[in-house]
Amino acid sequence: MQLEPGVLENGVLRLEPMAEVHREDLRAACDADPATWSELYPYSMAGEHFDPMWRRMTEDVAAGRTIAMAVLVEGRCGGITCYSGIDPANGVAEIGGTYYRPDLRGGAVNPAAKRLMLGHGFDCGARRLVFRVDAINARSRAAVSKLGAMQEGVLRQDRVTWTGRIRDTVVFSVLAHEWPAVRDGLDARLAAFA
Repeated sequence: MQLEPGVLENGVLRLEPMAEVHREDLRAACDADPATWSELYPYSMAGEHFDPMWRRMTEDVAAGRTIAMAVLVEGRCGGITCYSGIDPANGVAEIGGTYYRPDLRGGAVNPAAKRLMLGHGFDCGARRLVFRVDAINARSRAAVSKLGAMQEGVLRQDRVTWTGRIRDTVVFSVLAHEWPAVRDGLDARLAAFA
């Protein structure tokens, strides 16, 4: 697997490698829903937490640990999604670190972004793409299930979140041989939005 950053787009959105030009739009998107950061994420990008997390993300990208993608809808960054846990030797990567401004949720944006991320990952030689979701995040669990990912299990007491809450993590995956059926399902969902 040789996972490379690049521009990905479809009729709904454009994914670009995260850059300084996206910073203030992403900050505004993150500030649009501070409750989500305090309740559902292991870290925060809202308010005073944005700049330290931006620096950390930039360092992770520079070190090759993460490929952070700006989610552009109508030309503006309204969120973020990432490849992380990139393991070229085993053909495995995680798709996560996803956040969308509240008005971009519940429609075509998430399936369109995941269609691009999954397609790119498998085109780059991935054998397995993984999603890790907080067990209490029912909205994200349902969204990942609707993508066609298989739930594998729950990692109990997997992480301590930035608020001190101990998180159980639900693990989902899509394997390369499952991708054609998952792709067709995503394409049908996206066609229904058109």
